Amino acid sequence: MERRSIAGKKPGAGRAPQRKAVETTAASAASAPSVRLLTVDAESAGQRLDNFLLRLLKGVPKTHVYRVIRSGEVRVNKGRAGADTRVAAGDVVRVPPVRVAARAAHAEDAAAAAPAREFPVLFEDEHLLAVDKPAGVAVHGGSGVAFGVIEQLRRARPGQRFLELVHRLDKETSGVLLLAKKRSALTALQDQFRERDTHKVYAALVWGGWPRALKVIDEPLLKTTDAAGERHVRVVSPAHAQARRSITLVKLAGQWAEAALLDVTLKTGRTHQIRVHLAHAGHAIVGDPKYGDFAANKTFARRWRFARLFLHARELGFDHPATGERIVVAAPLPAECETLLAALRGEAAPPPSSTNPASPA
Repeated sequence: MERRSIAGKKPGAGRAPQRKAVETTAASAASAPSVRLLTVDAESAGQRLDNFLLRLLKGVPKTHVYRVIRSGEVRVNKGRAGADTRVAAGDVVRVPPVRVAARAAHAEDAAAAAPAREFPVLFEDEHLLAVDKPAGVAVHGGSGVAFGVIEQLRRARPGQRFLELVHRLDKETSGVLLLAKKRSALTALQDQFRERDTHKVYAALVWGGWPRALKVIDEPLLKTTDAAGERHVRVVSPAHAQARRSITLVKLAGQWAEAALLDVTLKTGRTHQIRVHLAHAGHAIVGDPKYGDFAANKTFARRWRFARLFLHARELGFDHPATGERIVVAAPLPAECETLLAALRGEAAPPPSSTNPASPA
């Protein structure tokens, strides 16, 4: 199989020209209750009826969507249809009056107010878009975050009728983020992620001396959510009923007195997997506010003027959904990470510390 590698470029470089806007016939869901007739467009063709409605009726409980399908209130080309009915381009779907939850309506308003923003493009064609996500930016809105990368890109590209996240990165993590510009591409790529046919490599700077013999971390994880909706992940016994096997491969890339640089490859893709596995091994990621050493992070930030999580999605490999070609997209380390590594290597003087009396205030 042919393999193509795409290295990261400077922001704005290599952008593919925008295509002319194309009108879509699929109506978006509105919060006001009224009967709607939605015409299925080519991008939505082939979906199950329930998935088609769930995507359009954001904020409507799943149980209610399934109830109106079972009751016959939803019709396809004037006939009753089941949840597993596949819709085709040109089908007319009758949707009964439904009310969108106030919280969901507020979220949609916030997304509509998202400022338009482009991100450095690593790869783009008519099927895909890979961008270099900066640290500190969420991939999507929700849980106290008004908007993220996806909402900003949609605002920046009003002529792009379909744009969806293929996967996710933590807000604090930088690096390669893949989006689909066609539903067929989204489905094919998500299948690859689910079947673990992708190749994901991260750069992580951790505390202390990494043991060279530790190359595989195979520890089951458990994800929980607290009352505030915040996710927490921890290592649990394999015997735990809800444990999910999680495998992380680690290669030492650099070692200094107080920290080690690792190349980390994910064999599974659990929430916070790298952060939890490395912390469990006794070497939390530098700057991790959730699973790391708060006091060490604070001291390190003052000394090196580095206040972010040092975790960067530097490489993502996958099969192109249309051609089958193996694509490898790479994102260079952010400037602040390169500067820190240069200082650790002794190639550059450390930035002036805020605790140094000789440094400016």
